[in-house]
Amino acid sequence: MWVKKYKPYTPSRRFMVWYDFSDITTNKPEKSLTKHIGRTAWRNNAWRITVRFRWGGHKRLYRMIDFKGYDKLSVPGKVASIEYDPYRTARIALVNYVDWEKRYVLAWKGISVWDEILNGSEAAIQSGNRKQLKDIPEWVHVYNLEFTPFTKGKLIKSAWLFATIDGKDEQQGLVFIKMPSGEVRKFHDTCWATIWQLGNEDHKNIVIGKAGRMRWKWRKGKVLGINMNPVDHPHGGWEAHADIWLKKWPKSFSGKVVAPWIKTRKKRKWSDKFIVNRRKKK
Repeated sequence: MWVKKYKPYTPSRRFMVWYDFSDITTNKPEKSLTKHIGRTAWRNNAWRITVRFRWGGHKRLYRMIDFKGYDKLSVPGKVASIEYDPYRTARIALVNYVDWEKRYVLAWKGISVWDEILNGSEAAIQSGNRKQLKDIPEWVHVYNLEFTPFTKGKLIKSAWLFATIDGKDEQQGLVFIKMPSGEVRKFHDTCWATIWQLGNEDHKNIVIGKAGRMRWKWRKGKVLGINMNPVDHPHGGWEAHADIWLKKWPKSFSGKVVAPWIKTRKKRKWSDKFIVNRRKKK
């Protein structure tokens, strides 16, 4: 996939970078695999705003993606089209199976129309095939990874991401996987994952360029806390961009410390027992 730049006939166009959509084969989604998700305006049942700086945005349809794959064992399928999904950074692919069922899957790097995929232990070690971790050899890239066996893929679903199988402990039924952050984590060998890595690798080069495009994505402009009133933010109530007059460190909207040298992550978490090496070693 390639990106395109624009002539700087306005200040916002000077640095703007966007997709050229040369990898997309159709702009009409499969109607049977889409649904409309209503908007809550990011408010609760008392109509109070629970998420700030969100409003408006372009209307969009949700594509129902198959994150499981284990309910389609030994059924070959072919890629019919590669499409854009407004709800995610990665591309999606429409797969037609031999039993006449259609499903959306996450598109991998180097995908093309008429590529064949297969799920299960009989599948070969090639891009797009979904297998259990015990059937995938070491040093192979995977994505769409499960936390718990036979649930659905919850990890590594954004553009250009992948994890690597570092090692296996067959006696205990564990697989060690190096995550994109560098963290090494233990998984059960019956968890399912898709081979290779996600496509749309140029997503990291995208430059929004102007506030109006963020409004299309349902994002409003953010306001500095120092420009608010004292009742609205811990930093508010001072003249212009004067000092925030906090003795120790800056705070967030909810009063949480946001200084970079202050650790805010909980010391104990239920999933800490699965971490072998953390992403940031002391």
